Amino acid sequence: MPDVTVDLADRSYRVIVENGAMPRAGALITELGIARRFAVISDDNVARHHLGTLVASLESAGLEVTTHIVPAGEASKCFDRTADLCASLATERHDRSSAVIALGGGVVGDLAGYVAASFYRGVPFVQIPTTIVSQVDSSVGGKTGINLPQGKNLVGAFHQPRLVIVDPDTLQTLPSREFREGFAEVIKHAAIRDAAMIEELATLDPGSPDVPAGLIARNIAIKARIVEEDERETAGTRALLNFGHTIGHGIEAAVPYGELLHGEAISLGLRAALFLSERHGGLDPADSARILSLLDHFGLPLVLGPAISSDAVLDRVSRDKKFAAGAIRFVLLRAAGDAYVSSDITPEDLADAVECLRREP
Repeated sequence: MPDVTVDLADRSYRVIVENGAMPRAGALITELGIARRFAVISDDNVARHHLGTLVASLESAGLEVTTHIVPAGEASKCFDRTADLCASLATERHDRSSAVIALGGGVVGDLAGYVAASFYRGVPFVQIPTTIVSQVDSSVGGKTGINLPQGKNLVGAFHQPRLVIVDPDTLQTLPSREFREGFAEVIKHAAIRDAAMIEELATLDPGSPDVPAGLIARNIAIKARIVEEDERETAGTRALLNFGHTIGHGIEAAVPYGELLHGEAISLGLRAALFLSERHGGLDPADSARILSLLDHFGLPLVLGPAISSDAVLDRVSRDKKFAAGAIRFVLLRAAGDAYVSSDITPEDLADAVECLRREP
């Protein structure tokens, strides 16, 4: 597959999508000429599978490497872990001439990116995503950040990577649940920008970790074009990427970390957004049914369990950073592939959408 370029003037970068790219990472990163010393940040799950290969590749290219491992899971996206990592980099004598490499899924990418944005007021970083979610979505676009008890990603910075290396072979080591949850973001991209992808995704085997590099690159291209139009989410276009995320993040934040994976919560959020799209956007119920069928195809949840309180979800939703000055800005579909930001959604609509998740589709 050809590279995908994210064209942001002097902040432009390549996204390389290539089976077997991980062992070549050292050579690819050396070509950038951004540093000779690198701090690799990863988690304890990913490190077992891929850290040795990456470090060997970097060292064989003549680069100096230190490694910094955090516990796997969303709980690592916090101030304490950020402070620990910055202190660890300082202890290893990294400075503004160093660079950071994020090796892992979305949690590691967000956390390492925020460390890179903060350490010495900003050092370069490279993303090497190892999950579906991070490969097709979170590694591209420059959003970095950590969570607060009050909600996800409420603290962070825009800090674009200098390079993204996507090796689909890394998906082979993912447990089934973590593999399948990533397709919520793929289905989101199809829903907002590429209706033809819906039928193609339905032909994939959700039990096979062999994801075509072309499909990953196609999703990255969707994200890249939207980021190019609206890098800092000021024009409204980038907000389209939040389809399913307003209520999805509310659900994710309403339960203890780990009970629901990100993609599982987003699957529920997508169903709620489809419900509101039919009510306010004129979405054909047949389009909703196609998207819901695809979520089900990948074994993603569509029903919100009774243990998760509606009030808790709505409280978290009300704190979402995607609300502007208290106004509700909600992404809806007019049709599959045609998304827009609506200001017509009321608190009552949100409550109805959460309640719709209690019923079987």
